[in-house]
Amino acid sequence: MTRPNRLLLDRAPSPIGEILIVTDETGLLRAVDFHDFEPRLRRLLRLHYGALPLEIGPAPPETKAAFARYFDGDIAGTPFQRAVWRALAAIPPGQTVTYSELARRVERPIAIRAVGAANGANPLSLVAPCHRVIGMNGALTGYAGGIERKRWLLAHEGVLQASPTPLAT
Repeated sequence: MTRPNRLLLDRAPSPIGEILIVTDETGLLRAVDFHDFEPRLRRLLRLHYGALPLEIGPAPPETKAAFARYFDGDIAGTPFQRAVWRALAAIPPGQTVTYSELARRVERPIAIRAVGAANGANPLSLVAPCHRVIGMNGALTGYAGGIERKRWLLAHEGVLQASPTPLAT
């Protein structure tokens, strides 16, 4: 991926807090986070893009519309699946929950397997971060992108102590 010349910050409402949308001068999405994690977002941008300043500027309308449709529930899935996906989106970066905790969060505490199935059917895996759900004993289980990707994402977010290394593509 080429290094951007500019980083633009836009904001959009969501039912779980304002989201920060960072795009580059071409409209490519570079980062998304919640407003209360703005200091973390800025640190990550410096880590990835150096001293490139973050300017206030509009995200492409289609990008903002996609997030609005997502938060409006305009995605496929049963009401139960959408409830699980909303609960996934509420897990902060750098944190994990177990499948049983996720089941409790959607008020279906004995539906652990159903939560796992809904988690696996998640069409927006990085937006509704299903990689943040782990087994009861801390095992990295059940990631459609593969356990190595799950391990990389969790290390990248600081959950695991091992530093993330690029995966072969």
